[in-house]
Amino acid sequence: MFEGLEQLPQDPILQLMQMYRDDSRPGKVDLGIGVYKDDAGNTPIMASVHEAERRLLEGETTKSYVGPAGSAGFNEAMARLILGDNNSLIRDGRTSVIQTPGGCGALRMAAEFFHLCQPDTTVWVSTPTWANHMPLLGGAGLNIREYAYLDRETLTVDFPAMLESLESARAGDVVLLHGCCHNPSGADLTADQWQAITQLIQRKGLLPFVDMAYQGLGEGLDPDAAGLRYLASQVPEMVVAASCSKNFGLYRERTGALMLISETRAINTAATSQLLSVVRSHYSMPPAHGAAIVETILDDDALRAGWQHELGSMCERILGLRHAFADALAPAGNFGFIARQRGMFSFLGITPDQVRQLREEHGIYMLESSRVNVAGLNAQVLPGVAQAINSVL
Repeated sequence: MFEGLEQLPQDPILQLMQMYRDDSRPGKVDLGIGVYKDDAGNTPIMASVHEAERRLLEGETTKSYVGPAGSAGFNEAMARLILGDNNSLIRDGRTSVIQTPGGCGALRMAAEFFHLCQPDTTVWVSTPTWANHMPLLGGAGLNIREYAYLDRETLTVDFPAMLESLESARAGDVVLLHGCCHNPSGADLTADQWQAITQLIQRKGLLPFVDMAYQGLGEGLDPDAAGLRYLASQVPEMVVAASCSKNFGLYRERTGALMLISETRAINTAATSQLLSVVRSHYSMPPAHGAAIVETILDDDALRAGWQHELGSMCERILGLRHAFADALAPAGNFGFIARQRGMFSFLGITPDQVRQLREEHGIYMLESSRVNVAGLNAQVLPGVAQAINSVL
């Protein structure tokens, strides 16, 4: 069965990770892998997570299955985190949340659910978008189309082109939007643009599908969700894929959530039953540990306050690095867009040859597209990285 299989090329991000590990130079800098790092270059476990785990280990009495939907407490807490406390959609029973194996699991289960509802579903994704969106959605048999998003000259959102692209979408098509901290560009929609895209979605009868992977790392928990919440308040149906990898630092625990918003409570109940049948036919039950950590934090006032303080400090640090990086690159050109963008990622707008030169001559690792993880910088390495980039340009 296996003898005819050909070896596939390594994933570019994983290949870059391996190249970085194999590099013995002491001054090497990793700006490629998309994880948060502190000033010491580490990806720490948050203090609130440590405390939640301690409580769980002391009080846990079973390792039994949690069921296809996962923990009801986690699901309820995630609904409030995404939509805000006392949201009428939650009160009216128009929402449901299931726990998933990471944000990837949420994206794939949504894709499988769309295929169940309508096998020839078309999903529109931004150009560019997170690379894994394509295999996660296309692998479920969905049709993928792209809408214009980033102006490659200014590295800002080309909103007129975005609207023009989506005019080609047909009723029933799905539009994938990044809730905040657009990956890979860092260029987010403004409040006015969220309102305009909502109007287009309503007028054309499209289904909004929001990927919320970085809530709290752009401008704060509530500001980062403002566009999503406005959209949810205006449309009859919506789907949200959420991840706890970045804002709780639970990368390896694979903790995510998938939310359905339906026009009525009855429709939501029926839709959720179908979604759970999809889950049952794939991984059956989600992992429990990461979700239990999140539930413990969000349901305890003191732990939640501590977590929000830690998350706020991470957000402020990223914003500070953006401004410092833009200033340090000023001799090489106008990089002010870096300071105006949000989240962990930005494109530098340099060529693949310049990216390779930075890697080979200076030990600075980034994706060939010139996407950098701003959170991989710190006060010690930033001047040297900026100097190297300035010299290459």
